[in-house]
Amino acid sequence: MTALHPKGLINLNVTLSLHYHLYQKPFHYRPFGLYLSCRNDQTMTKAERTRQFIIEQSAPLFNTKGVAGTAMSDIMQATKMAKGGLYGHFESKEELTHAVVDYCLGALGEKITAVMNKQKTAKGKLFAYLDFLSSPENPPLQGGCPMINFGIEADDTNTIINQKVKKGMDWSVNRIADVITEGVGNGEFHASWNAKEFAIKLFTMMEGAVMIAKVMGNNNNLHIIIKMLKTEIEAQVI
Repeated sequence: MTALHPKGLINLNVTLSLHYHLYQKPFHYRPFGLYLSCRNDQTMTKAERTRQFIIEQSAPLFNTKGVAGTAMSDIMQATKMAKGGLYGHFESKEELTHAVVDYCLGALGEKITAVMNKQKTAKGKLFAYLDFLSSPENPPLQGGCPMINFGIEADDTNTIINQKVKKGMDWSVNRIADVITEGVGNGEFHASWNAKEFAIKLFTMMEGAVMIAKVMGNNNNLHIIIKMLKTEIEAQVI
């Protein structure tokens, strides 16, 4: 499986194949509304492997430097490919950008799902989500949270990226709400707990706190927010 490492992307023999037809039935699951399937390298054509390689090598650049700040020359240097080779797989920088945004959001969703699924209780899953975002200086993806990075940059300037980020935010809120609903259903949480409202609260507070932590250069405020949210979750445990 393709994974992120502080020094870059490493290949663990299974590559995330990204498909951009959002309404097709997935082989695996659909974090952020994306169609992701795990494909073994041996089942991919040379062109598909090269395209995936370009996306993987470009992702840290876009997520760190931004779309506007990433030049084709940066991508050429990262991939060791000529401009003609890059344009042989992507018609434009815009097409590559959309693929990279999908890749980053999908990778983040996969990591969140993996961390939460390690826990057996709903409370444990919520705590795992909070702890997962507790160290912005050591982010799950190189460059930080792609929802914050691409969302702020795109805003009203790029409708397509803006919509992709919105799907990511909706997925996150729904994932948190589903965990709470699961906990209510199995008797772990109080039945009166409003899952959607708290999910929105948790998600927005954490995203804002992560951004503030990056700007301030410390995690003090972030850790206060995490402590407050964990206290609220504890109060709902039966």
